[in-house]
Amino acid sequence: MKNFENKTIIITGAAMGLGLAVAKELAMRGANLTLVDYNQQSLSEAKDEISRDFPDNKIITVVADVSQEAAVKGYVDETINQFGRIDGLYNNAGIEGKQASITEYDLDTFKKVIDINLMGVYYAMRYVIPYMQNQKYGRIVNVASVGGIRGVLNQTPYVATKHAVSGMTKNAALEYAKDGINTNAIAPGAILTPMVAEAFKQVNPEDPKAAESEYAKANPTKRLGLPEEVAKVVAFLLSDECSYVNGQILAIDGGQSNSYGNV
Repeated sequence: MKNFENKTIIITGAAMGLGLAVAKELAMRGANLTLVDYNQQSLSEAKDEISRDFPDNKIITVVADVSQEAAVKGYVDETINQFGRIDGLYNNAGIEGKQASITEYDLDTFKKVIDINLMGVYYAMRYVIPYMQNQKYGRIVNVASVGGIRGVLNQTPYVATKHAVSGMTKNAALEYAKDGINTNAIAPGAILTPMVAEAFKQVNPEDPKAAESEYAKANPTKRLGLPEEVAKVVAFLLSDECSYVNGQILAIDGGQSNSYGNV
């Protein structure tokens, strides 16, 4: 199904995890891609992997720190220079930070989480939306996490930024739907990505797999999610078929956010 032919999508945090999974899904559907990440080597490897499987797709890479406004404007400008338009933005780049209580949290790390998770998402919308307004079309998918719809123990800055992303998503949906721009967010639970694997290492450094198994017990599905499962949802939200879904925060967590206590 080539329902993204002649469409250009920007993906931040594209070198691995949910960013890479979405890039592969959209490439399979025919999209032109701007892949953005701060890690040049991982980004190059991601592009090479996608290009091997989908040699006909036009793909550019931009090394950028999304916490820097000029860098964000740079990858947006480069996309316009290369493709002439921006049909979709997958605002995926983010970090978890460290796990610590509110009063013990390292302030430098706290500010870094805010700069990447919150300001990086805001800068992207700030610079992409005017192009979408001119086109009278656009799809934006922000990554809010289940940490954007509930609390997560010992992750205050992460939760604060993801709640903020949820709020910005709702506001953008209200402000720009008249311009043909739909803005939604996904709220993934524990998906088997490198970032989540690192979190389990923090929980149980000696046996992170045990921490993973323990966490999965509380999920109605009794397992963790897979990146490709998230990618298919994101592809819908970025597509023409997503014509009347706007301002929603969609949990992708096996139903766990609906539970109270253990299941």
